[in-house]
Amino acid sequence: MKITLQQLQNSVGLTRVIVHSLDFSIYIAYAAFGEETFLVADTEGKPLRTRNLTAMKQQLAGVAAPELYLRHESAYDEMVGQPGRAGANALEIPLSRDWGDFPEGG
Repeated sequence: MKITLQQLQNSVGLTRVIVHSLDFSIYIAYAAFGEETFLVADTEGKPLRTRNLTAMKQQLAGVAAPELYLRHESAYDEMVGQPGRAGANALEIPLSRDWGDFPEGG
């Protein structure tokens, strides 16, 4: 399921936002409302996508998310010929609430 960025900015019950890091500097966002997760989309319904983490944080600046995380799923096991895991092979770390608004020159 999807939720637009505008809907997300006006939503109630948001528990966290997860920025998913994909191949070669592509970031997409998911919004979690308890156990239910939604792909964050732009006004055209396409996934909200940026080429760097700072740009994604700036896109999400108007969202009142209590928690913000970066998630990266590793393909390391596949690359070295290990059998697949029963669970996810994901690293999830909390991100700071600075939304990438830096003063000029800094």
